[in-house]
Amino acid sequence: MSRIFTASAVALIASLSAAHAKTDIQWWHAMGGELGAKLEEIAKGFNDSQEDFNIVPSYKGTYPETMTAAIAAFRAKQQPAIVQVFEVGTGTMMAAEGAIIPVYQLMADHGEGFDPAAYIPAIAGYYSDVDGNMLSLPFNSSTPILYYNKAVFEKAGLDPETPPKTWAELEEFSNKIKESGAASCGFTSQWISWIQTENFSAWHNQPIGTLENGLGGTDARLSLNGPVQVKHWENMKRWADEGIFKYGGPVGGDGSGPLFYSQECAIHMASSGSRAGIVANTPDFEVGFGMLPYYDDVEGAPQNSIIGGATLWVLSGRSDEEYAGVAKFFEYLSTPEVQADWHQFTGYLPITQAAYELGKEQGYYDANPGTEVSIEQITLNEPTENSKGLRFGNYVQIRGIIDEEFEQLLSGSKDAKGALDSVVERGDALLEEFQAQSQ
Repeated sequence: MSRIFTASAVALIASLSAAHAKTDIQWWHAMGGELGAKLEEIAKGFNDSQEDFNIVPSYKGTYPETMTAAIAAFRAKQQPAIVQVFEVGTGTMMAAEGAIIPVYQLMADHGEGFDPAAYIPAIAGYYSDVDGNMLSLPFNSSTPILYYNKAVFEKAGLDPETPPKTWAELEEFSNKIKESGAASCGFTSQWISWIQTENFSAWHNQPIGTLENGLGGTDARLSLNGPVQVKHWENMKRWADEGIFKYGGPVGGDGSGPLFYSQECAIHMASSGSRAGIVANTPDFEVGFGMLPYYDDVEGAPQNSIIGGATLWVLSGRSDEEYAGVAKFFEYLSTPEVQADWHQFTGYLPITQAAYELGKEQGYYDANPGTEVSIEQITLNEPTENSKGLRFGNYVQIRGIIDEEFEQLLSGSKDAKGALDSVVERGDALLEEFQAQSQ
């Protein structure tokens, strides 16, 4: 009798345990170091907040490595439910028909509250289709801003509290800095593609491609060789020749950072997400912050900048139970408290207006000057067809082409128009290839 009772008790305990077992949800990401630790802290916060689901984060290397791993896993039918993909992979993910579940559809299917209007428009627009449906969940979004050395400004006789607003002012300030001997170079910049071409174009309300910069379909083609872009590349070449601009190198190697840290260059255009690293690397001087410069003779400038960073995609082929958990997790991720904490720790943008307002209430921006510049810049105006973002297939390779042609410009092998025409010609060949593969 006791054996029967014991067996029954064990069976009952087992069934109760099974009933309360959490459903594991795999989340593959590309954030190492402190960012990865913070990401795991967020996952733990969600796991501890409820009893049904368990988010399991897994670091898979760089953005390209993570995306490649997810594609390979999908083909092997071993894909995670969630994968973090950098912004230039958006076109590729969208074209993977049947491989993804759009976020707006996921949230509706599982009855979770989801309002695209709650997200900062320039962020939501980047990851939405032409009908305004959000396809993936913004997670870590940044935008480029201007950093400057206040001590050098003072030595050059410039107001250390006033960054240059226009490109004409930036040229004037750079010449004063160089001529005064306060620094040997006026300015440098990360990412010629992202900052001086893509964001430059959005900031001046200029298209870089047809069909709303590719948001309207895979038959879009490049158009970033317009007169405003040509003028800017001509100026970049002239400024390099005059020694007031120094090139920091192509994507993947941040040579511009050390030029700023060493006080060789007084002004640095870089990601808002680099803020913590820039401040940490400049203990000998105070850093100032400003919006990107603009040409005041270009109609519509300044408009708004666009984002970089990454977003969370939901891969198909998992269980309904897992997707219910993903929907709950995404709702948790979008709460003002979680977003404000992530934004303030990392320097990435808050993805919702509520998270931004919470930061204001907490006094975060007053206590940390410069942290609000990126938000003010990206929300300066309602995004247009030219400033919502971009979505092209094979765009990682196209960014490499932009770097190559910019270096051809600096070497004197091509003029600005010839270099940008070549970007369009070579880039369009890759877009045609991607379109053919997607059909």
